[in-house]
Amino acid sequence: MIARLIDLSVRFRWLVLFIFAGIAALGVYNLVRLPIDAVPDITNKQVQINTVAPALGPSEMEGRVTFPIETALAGVPGLESTRSLSRNGFSQVTAVFDDRVDIYFARQQIAERLAQARESMPEGVEPAMGPITTGLGEVVMWTVRYGESRTVAAPGRPGWQPDGSYLTPEGERLRGPVQLASYLRTVQDWIVAPQIRSVPGIAGVDAIGGYEKQYVVAPDPARMAAYGVTFSELAEALEAGNRTVGANFVKRAGESYLVRTDVRFRNLADIHEAAVATREGVPVRVADVADVDLGGSLRTGAATEDGEEAVVGTALMLLGQNSRTVASDVVAKLEEVGRSMPPGVSLEIVLDRSRLVNATIATVEENLAIGALLVVTVLFLLLGNIRAAIITAAVIPVSFLIMAIGMRQLGVSGNLMSLGALDFGLIVDGAVIIVENYLRRMGERQHALGRTLDLPERLREVSESVKEMIRPSLYGQAIILLVFAPLLTFEGVEGKTFSPMAITVMLALAGAFVASLTLVPALIAILIRGPVAEKEVRVIAATKTRYGPALSHALANPVPTIAIGVALFATSLLAFQSLGREFIPQLDEGDAAILAARVPSVSLEQSVEMQS
Repeated sequence: MIARLIDLSVRFRWLVLFIFAGIAALGVYNLVRLPIDAVPDITNKQVQINTVAPALGPSEMEGRVTFPIETALAGVPGLESTRSLSRNGFSQVTAVFDDRVDIYFARQQIAERLAQARESMPEGVEPAMGPITTGLGEVVMWTVRYGESRTVAAPGRPGWQPDGSYLTPEGERLRGPVQLASYLRTVQDWIVAPQIRSVPGIAGVDAIGGYEKQYVVAPDPARMAAYGVTFSELAEALEAGNRTVGANFVKRAGESYLVRTDVRFRNLADIHEAAVATREGVPVRVADVADVDLGGSLRTGAATEDGEEAVVGTALMLLGQNSRTVASDVVAKLEEVGRSMPPGVSLEIVLDRSRLVNATIATVEENLAIGALLVVTVLFLLLGNIRAAIITAAVIPVSFLIMAIGMRQLGVSGNLMSLGALDFGLIVDGAVIIVENYLRRMGERQHALGRTLDLPERLREVSESVKEMIRPSLYGQAIILLVFAPLLTFEGVEGKTFSPMAITVMLALAGAFVASLTLVPALIAILIRGPVAEKEVRVIAATKTRYGPALSHALANPVPTIAIGVALFATSLLAFQSLGREFIPQLDEGDAAILAARVPSVSLEQSVEMQS
């Protein structure tokens, strides 16, 4: 069958070129759409269930929230393990699934189990699943903070006021660190985050720092007692005064008009004027029995930038997306959002994954280009025939593009591990021996006949020379493929790390083997014609003059030669024991990550002061 394929490739050589041109175009199409990242994503299939209950302590969260959720998840198809943590007012359960389980199927199963678990949880506690992302899903981070200049705005205009307060575009005057920090969180949650969620490939947006804005009503027991108002009456009045009520329809002139009452609170003044009770025909307002002001909810974390309070937003990439493309789209969107920020508020990008990916891929591209150039240079020096070297070198881009098609179909991303493992010397090995054998046969045949070969004779020589080398070429490629095959059996973190490397190398070798059997014979039949002289180049001739005596001496003294070889091997084993070991290659992109460890009981205020 292989011999028949070779004959057809030589006979329909122009058709073979046309087919490979189409394959190359398809390869370019897949290459530009190939997911690109710095390193493989080794995160397992997992779903996080987060629950917030501020009134519960760690032990209550564990017994009344975490344990019921873990119990409800038992027996879910494909579930490997669960792990959890319970803190003050917060519970997180992480369900780890087998890699063969579809993530959406896993989330559906968990949603059904959570519906059962809610029956045994405290009232008002609602577990929620985290976004569909991975441990490497944080592609872009940014900060929302007040500008450094803090220029005073014109009288009555939003921005910083002469008294040091900040006037929002909505007309609220902010004073004090809590109110100022809560406004930054409001800007993040209501201006920045909704627009970032609209970017394709984003699974969610996280935020840390600031305060979630609240209207704080602080009752005064003395004033409440003077007016005879209870806490229940105050709570009911606030609830009743913040609603929209629909009445009926009024029909007039053939049209219906909806009648409704909207008494929702829109600012502090509305809360001040809300009626709580009536005493001797005079309404008692909220302002008469309580102090109302802007505030923030109880927070468990904070963020600073350059020693000042800030809000840090994080864009989480959807599982399986192209991190470089998603990060670039988010950065472009943030630049657009930054131009519409409120006066005195700035938005700054502090982490852009695309820069790391671009730096890593640039390193890989440089190494691949140098490797390909080195192989091509050696081919030109050793083959002694420019056309033969061009044919052999053509296998490199063709096999690379075939590899890109396979990578995209198999969902393998281009990264430091997958692309950095390519060896172009292995890829052109089969083509080199085929082209070299053809040059040898052509030179010998032309010398024997004393003339150049006509077209039928030349095509026959092409087929015979390729068939003669197909067995060593096939065996050589098969041995290399078998060397990488065990890497495909790895599971877990090891499999996610090393399988992409094995897959890309095997795809490239398979593409090179197919090209050696089809494209190389077709190019030989088209390009190499006329007189062919089989002669040794200077590099080979000079090497033989030195290698010949050494080989003769080794054959004449086999025992010492073998002993030297064994000694060198033993020395290499000793040297191997002293080599350093790394799980993945080191990345040196020029960034520094600093982690400050504090005692567990440190207060948030003290931690922020130390951070500043």
